[in-house]
Amino acid sequence: MKILITGANGMLAKAVRNELKNEDLILTDVSELDITDIDHVRKFVNDVKPKYIINCAAYTAVDKAEEQEELARKVNAVGPRNLAIVANEADATLIHISTDYVFGGEKSVDEDYSEMDEKSPDTVYGITKLEGENAIIESTFKYYIFRTAWLYGDGNNFVRTMINLGKENAEVNVVNDQYGSPTYAEDLAKIIHQAIEKEIPYGIYHATNIGYTTWYDFTKKIYEIAKIDCNVKPVSSEEFKRPAKRPKNSKLSKEKILKTGIKIPTYEDALERYLNKEMR
Repeated sequence: MKILITGANGMLAKAVRNELKNEDLILTDVSELDITDIDHVRKFVNDVKPKYIINCAAYTAVDKAEEQEELARKVNAVGPRNLAIVANEADATLIHISTDYVFGGEKSVDEDYSEMDEKSPDTVYGITKLEGENAIIESTFKYYIFRTAWLYGDGNNFVRTMINLGKENAEVNVVNDQYGSPTYAEDLAKIIHQAIEKEIPYGIYHATNIGYTTWYDFTKKIYEIAKIDCNVKPVSSEEFKRPAKRPKNSKLSKEKILKTGIKIPTYEDALERYLNKEMR
């Protein structure tokens, strides 16, 4: 089975290509395939004729996006639209990765967001990612959109950052009023693989590890598993100002995707596996 993967040098793409290593993979980065150029996309796809296109390319610098809106929109909205149009023409299935940021994050933390809840992004990143989702829906019917959150894996990520900080400091300050599901890139890649194998119904799915926590409690769990002696001090989002607003509630319901039979591990199990690999 021929599968085209964009953004091949990114964290998720590395996990996807490892998970799908037995398939016929075409790996591309921006120098090989500029997804913002529809003529280039059309020619490339017509040449390689993939059955699936997995779009791992994204502008994910949440704070920088506030100043680079045009670039964020090209990568997060125009690119997915082009891929969807061409995938539809080529009768290929598009698999696209989206984000919890399409929601405003203001819903009560006692509740999860379902796939059909109202979208109200209030950052450039979230707005452009939602534009990308909408463009896909308008351009093809053979698509999977997987919304994920708090992603970590092979590359710079929150877990690795906190390990380094914990080794260097006696105390770290971590936000304690943002809720979500830390998601291991390898597990998201396995979700994508299962979706392909099971041929689940097309549509939008929430795809994170099972369970919810805060950044503060997640950091404590990291230090517990990694056996790092560092005090973790809880702070509010107001004390940790960033250019782009972070969602208070990033809790994405997995009810829909679990009904398809896809298996998803807990975030605690995922973290242990990641740290065991990191600390070898």
